[in-house]
Amino acid sequence: MRIERTFKHDPALSAWMASAACAGEDPELFFPTGSGARVRHQVRRAKLVCERCPVRPACLEWSLVTFQDAGVWGGLDEEERRAIRRARRAARAHARSAIG
Repeated sequence: MRIERTFKHDPALSAWMASAACAGEDPELFFPTGSGARVRHQVRRAKLVCERCPVRPACLEWSLVTFQDAGVWGGLDEEERRAIRRARRAARAHARSAIG
């Protein structure tokens, strides 16, 4: 079962969101568009909000298991989260090959 299906039906999986530091922020801050210095600045501002967030680890994990490909989640941008997912896939593949 994929986590996306579970998330849509189980509010307990997103209960952490109520305590998120970003709850009172403009959501647009966390989803910059375009490129260049303006976007880099916006990403830095979003990450500053994440730095003070009490549920940052839960947010990051949720974004990883639900494949959030856009925006800043858990203090990481898209590329940083993709790197974590690649590393996890490689670790799982390595573990499977070690077993079999």
